[in-house]
Amino acid sequence: MTDADIPDEIAIETLPLDAWHRARGGRMVPFAGYEMPVQYEGIMAEHLWVRESAGLFDVSHMGQLLFRSDEGADLVAALEAVLPADIAGLGEGKQRYSLLLAEDGGILDDLMVTRLPDANPFDIQGFYMVVNGATKIDDIAHLLEYLPDDIALNHMEDQALLALQGPKAVDALARLVPGVEALVFMTAGAFEWNGVPLWISRSGYTGEDGFEISVPAENVEALATALAAEPEVKPIGLGARDSLRLEAGLPLYGHDLDPETTPIQADLGFALSKRRREAGDFMGAARILAERETGAIVKRVGLLVAGRQPVREGAAVLDAQGSEVGRVTSGGFAPSVGAPIAMAYVPTALAVPGTTIQLAQRGKVHQATVTTMPFIPHRYVRAGGK
Repeated sequence: MTDADIPDEIAIETLPLDAWHRARGGRMVPFAGYEMPVQYEGIMAEHLWVRESAGLFDVSHMGQLLFRSDEGADLVAALEAVLPADIAGLGEGKQRYSLLLAEDGGILDDLMVTRLPDANPFDIQGFYMVVNGATKIDDIAHLLEYLPDDIALNHMEDQALLALQGPKAVDALARLVPGVEALVFMTAGAFEWNGVPLWISRSGYTGEDGFEISVPAENVEALATALAAEPEVKPIGLGARDSLRLEAGLPLYGHDLDPETTPIQADLGFALSKRRREAGDFMGAARILAERETGAIVKRVGLLVAGRQPVREGAAVLDAQGSEVGRVTSGGFAPSVGAPIAMAYVPTALAVPGTTIQLAQRGKVHQATVTTMPFIPHRYVRAGGK
């Protein structure tokens, strides 16, 4: 899962692994309300290590939420009232990407939701959700406002969350937790390591194969140490996490997504299930479905930037007359691509792959070409090997 930066005046907290990161040379910075490691050996080296082997990320700042209903309450209907996903059709142990939407169709957050099987470490029948760290408090307030009183929401602040990402992640994790290799992309299950209950999904936000591991905070240091001792695994910081997700074409909330943006503008129409679209029964449906039918004014696109200098968030997209018509929302040098790349919102007429556009940053104009995303292929392990 992903996050936005926070204002300096908000109190900064520490993660359960704070001392662990510092002992391994992690350079700590404020992010999403926490002190977090931005890098260890260097962003480019860490990025390439994940693409070639396996990287261990501490994402314990994310919000882990549990939902259950009192006897007789319709939990599925309650969740479908706040999400545009087909929750009713979500099988046990199956995970789905979804969006928390405002009444006007703006995106309040993006998230993952999973239907828990009967056997799970949380001992409930219900749903598990992971939301972004910088928005989790607002998300919880929004959910409590719109969910019925007979739906219980538990913010699991005593759970840590690790992400193990890369083509060799399965090799390293399967040695410690046999059986995880049977999971496929967007599925999850209950496992155990040295008597510690784990909730593991085969998912992540790097474009690589990998896993997210929910573990009691009191046990996370032992598990992180065991994982980092595997030959394929190195700890990886926020810097590489950002460049990896950018190459994978994955939006970052607070940068590429915000309350002013709709799913159609953000090119996230796949998060609106067919049944829910046909019913038109989700928040912001009137605006979102109208945009889906007639087209949004702007669209999120990928950009290949000419030259070697990265174009950063906030750069202006210019039309042929030099007027600003859009903005860059993420940008940087892509180690696996070997060139600068970016995401931007541009007028829909310019959102055609192959279109040349201009970007203005600090008084300098850069040439860029609209391209399809992801910038490099995803390498998820899907059912049937596809």
